[in-house]
Amino acid sequence: MTNNADKFKNEENWDFIIEPRVSLFHLDLKEILRYRDLLEMFVRKDVITQYKQTILGPLWYLAQPVLTTVMFMFIFGNLAGIPTDGIPQPLFYMAGILCWNYFSECLNRTSDTFLNNQHIFGKVYFARIVMPLSLTISNLVKFFIQLIIFICVYIYFIFNGTTVFPNIYVLLFPLLIVLLAGQGLAFGILISSMTTKYRDLKFLVSFGVQLWMYITPVIYPMSLMTEKYSNYSWIIAVNPVSPIIETFKYGVLGTGVFTWWGVIYSLIFTVILLYFSSLVFNKVERSFMDVI
Repeated sequence: MTNNADKFKNEENWDFIIEPRVSLFHLDLKEILRYRDLLEMFVRKDVITQYKQTILGPLWYLAQPVLTTVMFMFIFGNLAGIPTDGIPQPLFYMAGILCWNYFSECLNRTSDTFLNNQHIFGKVYFARIVMPLSLTISNLVKFFIQLIIFICVYIYFIFNGTTVFPNIYVLLFPLLIVLLAGQGLAFGILISSMTTKYRDLKFLVSFGVQLWMYITPVIYPMSLMTEKYSNYSWIIAVNPVSPIIETFKYGVLGTGVFTWWGVIYSLIFTVILLYFSSLVFNKVERSFMDVI
């Protein structure tokens, strides 16, 4: 009888086996690929349902950067008189808003990964990292729609005689998107991991992100801070998002402060942050249902 049982056990074949991670530093990329269909479903669901019951629907994707640009032109361009390095205000502000919106959306939405999906995580197993990854990818759809608006405004000003000087550094655009996505994802899952125990962080995230924008060259040129406020420019320089936005403006508009050291610094920061946030995410993932 025992021999038959052992024989039956040896003949069992499983598609995959769920096992605890042997190390906090372990990130099973094959597991993510295994759930690629689920990842695609989450992305599609997020894009379709986000504005499904709204009147304007996907038009909000277009309205948001346009309305924000108009507001920035009125407040910072006209009332505050902040210069834009000789670039037309709509182009300057929209270039910064385009990059910043993608980063902030990724951070804000992934920062609620554990709390918003505890009802799913408690019922069925799948690679938890799939959820914040899906949000980061779905935000790309919104980003590229807004990029089309920026390109239309860009072409309009060129045909109206505005002098802009795009250069070879515009080829860094794919890398800049990866860095924005990586930082938004890393900060988001790090905050999400911490909010399982410290719920107060949830209320500080949106407020903190708004303040963060003011130490990022979105509404002002980096050259202005370097020339007039050199004592405080280091705060903006250590901000890992600053080199990304400045490089984008420099490549597309031909103005701004570009250094390879800034891009390398942002790249190294993103890699280290992703590694550290993955460590924290793996640790919290083991027992977060008991804490929540």
